Amino acid sequence: MARIAVIGAGMGALATAARLAVAGHRVVVFERAETYGGAVAAVERDGFVFDTGPGLLLLPAVHRDLFLKTGKEPLESSVELSQVEPAARHVFADGSEVSLPNASRAGVGEALDAALGAGRGALWAAFMNRAREAWDRSRRPLLEEPLWPNWQVLADREPYPAVPHRRLLRKDRVATTLNEVAELELDGDPGLRALLEQYAVAWGLDPRTAPASAAVLPYLEQTFGVWAVRGGMRSLARAVYERCLARRVEFRFGAAVVRIVEKDGRAAGVETAEGTVEEADFVVAGIAPGPLAALLPGTDPRAGDGVAPQSGMPSRLTVLLALRGARPEGTPHRTVVHAADRDAELDAVFGTAPSLPERPTVTVLRPGDPAGVPDAEHEAVTLTATVPAHRAGSTGAGHDAVADRMIEAAGRAIPGLRERLLWREVRTPADIEATTGAPGGAVPAPALAAAGGRLLHPSNSTSLPGLFTVGGWSHPGGGLPHAGMSGALVAGLIVEGPEFRGSR
Repeated sequence: MARIAVIGAGMGALATAARLAVAGHRVVVFERAETYGGAVAAVERDGFVFDTGPGLLLLPAVHRDLFLKTGKEPLESSVELSQVEPAARHVFADGSEVSLPNASRAGVGEALDAALGAGRGALWAAFMNRAREAWDRSRRPLLEEPLWPNWQVLADREPYPAVPHRRLLRKDRVATTLNEVAELELDGDPGLRALLEQYAVAWGLDPRTAPASAAVLPYLEQTFGVWAVRGGMRSLARAVYERCLARRVEFRFGAAVVRIVEKDGRAAGVETAEGTVEEADFVVAGIAPGPLAALLPGTDPRAGDGVAPQSGMPSRLTVLLALRGARPEGTPHRTVVHAADRDAELDAVFGTAPSLPERPTVTVLRPGDPAGVPDAEHEAVTLTATVPAHRAGSTGAGHDAVADRMIEAAGRAIPGLRERLLWREVRTPADIEATTGAPGGAVPAPALAAAGGRLLHPSNSTSLPGLFTVGGWSHPGGGLPHAGMSGALVAGLIVEGPEFRGSR
């Protein structure tokens, strides 16, 4: 039985802790905050409950596997899941809209034909077939296996099978970015372009530079479905935490780690702010690269594999709305209100001098969950938009003004919104930084192939023996499913050793 110290109680760290405890190890989790879950947090006020992190669940199979491997009770014995139908309603800048069914390729095609014109569904279906090829080629190395030592193969090889297009007398062109996919393979259709680019922006990626391999993002959602958790995503975090407790994982909240102890050239424990040293055979860090480096002065534990952590990633602006009046029957759980000027939005968020977008694309979540409201005559709504990360020394001024315009945009999805509004709360990138410790409140994107490797993440093992990293800033990157996968990878590397090659 090994002694294992885990730094942080985010979802990846919790997944690692539960798996290692089942394998017979003594696991102690050190969390600087007074609770678990990291970015999967919630706000409660006046009987309203809001998720402040992810609001919907993708790939529930990841968490089903976690519960299966850590005990006899399935995930559904701890949380109630339901498929969201429709998966999303999209309101475009020109006033047209489409509701896309959940996990139905044929249904999506029919909906696009009806909303955007005949033939649009076929264009999207052909694109999704190519996205499936990209998924099949990249799924194992990017999600289910430790980062390859020869990761440069992933950096240089584009798994998306772009279709050559001849324009006039020029030589054939192939799409290398999502923007080019929209131009060359989706016929430049403004509705399909907006739909495709929104997937990138929602994950914090600029579609003008995101590799064509990012096609796996819409494929993942439209193939495996979108799920809601009764009681909100915080209920999922609670279920994983309680699974850890049931497997005798020890938690020490309010215990900030200030140093990773080294002995004989390997990680040998952690020191807390109170000066307590906890010896360990292995240390697992579920924190961002900057805070991790601060725990090892003079050492760069991520230098071993040559993969640089993602940098310059944007954050999220979240507006919580408490509304009077019941949620109407048949209301979509999720509506995406697209920006009127997408280029201006992209220039603001991803430009060389990032700034708050004047009128961003807004995702409107209306769960209709009785657990989230004081009674049936009220509704809890969450608005989110992608914005630049908080910069050191910045006052954060302007977020309230953007929140006003987000509410204005949400009025296209919620008739009479202003008249129903009781109160609002705004959660800024600075709030995300305070919750997760990620500098600026930056949110990591999932690992993607191609793009020269800039969207890969450092491997879970480090140059310091005995130290492993887990969570969104490590392989395989950001997103709730990816955090669960990172937990499985780290547990496998500790239990089976360097020869571990992923689950089969």
